[in-house]
Amino acid sequence: MAKKKKAARVLWSKDDLKTLKAMAKEKRGRDKIARSLKRSPAAVTAKASNLGISLSTR
Repeated sequence: MAKKKKAARVLWSKDDLKTLKAMAKEKRGRDKIARSLKRSPAAVTAKASNLGISLSTR
């Protein structure tokens, strides 16, 4: 049985945070934000929650 790869943790840069805030303000979806930042949707959701940023598209 092959060993499972452990995900490498990547720190959030200031540019990543600016992009996250800007795209959330533009009401982009979580998946689009995750794709542009090359991160998982769960990571984007968790970081937005920690920063108090809403990812609502309404």
